Amino acid sequence: MLKKATQHMAEELPFLKKASLLIAVSGGLDSVVLTHLLHRLDYNIAIAHCNFNLRGIESDLDEKFVLELGSSLGKTTHLTSFQTTEIAAKNKNSIQLSARNLRYDWFQQLLLNHRYDYVLTAHHLDDNLETFLINFSRGTGLDGLLGIPVINENIVRPLLPFSRDEIKQFAISEKITWREDQSNASNKYLRNKIRHQIVPVLKEINPNLLDSFLKTNRFLKQSQNLIDENIQAIKEGLWFEDSNGIIKIDIVKLKQSKNPKAILYQLLKDYQFSAWEDIYHLLDAQSGKKVFSKSHQLLKDRMFLLLSKKTLSSKSDAIFKIDENTEQIDAPISLKFTKVTALGLKSKEQIYIDKDLLSFPLHLRKWQKGDVFFPSGMKGKKKLSDYFKDEKFSLLEKDQTWILCANNEIVWIVGKRQDERFIAESKSKNILQILFNQ
Repeated sequence: MLKKATQHMAEELPFLKKASLLIAVSGGLDSVVLTHLLHRLDYNIAIAHCNFNLRGIESDLDEKFVLELGSSLGKTTHLTSFQTTEIAAKNKNSIQLSARNLRYDWFQQLLLNHRYDYVLTAHHLDDNLETFLINFSRGTGLDGLLGIPVINENIVRPLLPFSRDEIKQFAISEKITWREDQSNASNKYLRNKIRHQIVPVLKEINPNLLDSFLKTNRFLKQSQNLIDENIQAIKEGLWFEDSNGIIKIDIVKLKQSKNPKAILYQLLKDYQFSAWEDIYHLLDAQSGKKVFSKSHQLLKDRMFLLLSKKTLSSKSDAIFKIDENTEQIDAPISLKFTKVTALGLKSKEQIYIDKDLLSFPLHLRKWQKGDVFFPSGMKGKKKLSDYFKDEKFSLLEKDQTWILCANNEIVWIVGKRQDERFIAESKSKNILQILFNQ
């Protein structure tokens, strides 16, 4: 295995040789073997261990074992402890999900604080097969059948080509000791059921199951690469991004394809959406319908789908007060208030107000039905809804527009148009410059 690992690392992961690496070590067989392997191959490694306090004294013994392992190899060892059960209950998550989130959040903090380049985990070929079967049993697309990626941003898994048997034989031959987690023998969790009840039957049917899975995995990745190449070509004809970072997807052009749903999935799969049926229904929904992910929103606006990041406050009734002596705010948007003695260059992002005409506190809010203002450079008032219509604002642009008000009178459609009533003149004695940083 040492020879095979050396070749694999040199050919597939050459960037790790000069990097500073943090290995996630539970104390079990796989992570301990990975640590010994990379130590033997003279990689620059450190160790990280999480005590989740889920197995009583056994968890503490795991921690002690890992600390002694790091000491014996002369490696820096980072330890942390979590009251996982309590945290899971508080966040209303499963214990497994909570442990995973706690672990990876802590790893990323270690990378940042200690300038490690990558976190290495000891997932192997059997883990990958189990993940494939779990996703298959739940129903998944091609992405789910690809299993565990070797590289996922700064997470790297060097042992993915190696089976559990190979790893164990190496440990035995090298007289490497490790800790056994008795919970792995339990069928309480789905992964363990598949490991102990499903995989043995499949191996009985096909003794070369892991080799067959490797071939299948390779073919699936080739198919995904082919899809990715074609999606880029398709994307150029129906995917447009404006200066505000809003992405417009042309529904008419999308529907002209033979597989609009499949294309839409490939376009949006990296934006953390999960309600795919709701997304597909947007193609024929009324304007104004939305679907949210953890990080983004997708809005139907006439013949387009508009994709954007979630705003800090998505509530239309959110109001933020700005006191008279405020110099700058950074949320929900960035505005800088500066008292000046003369007028400067006006723009959509920078206006000059006669402060004596204002009533404080100012209020920053989203537009409301019935809003009117007096557009700069024009006589008379105008409904804000008519202004949006004349300027061809999309529904998303209207939702993302902030209004600066004094005593509920519009002072500025921020970044768009100033109100004539509050504009500072050269003779104004108290001039306030307001700068919008997009």
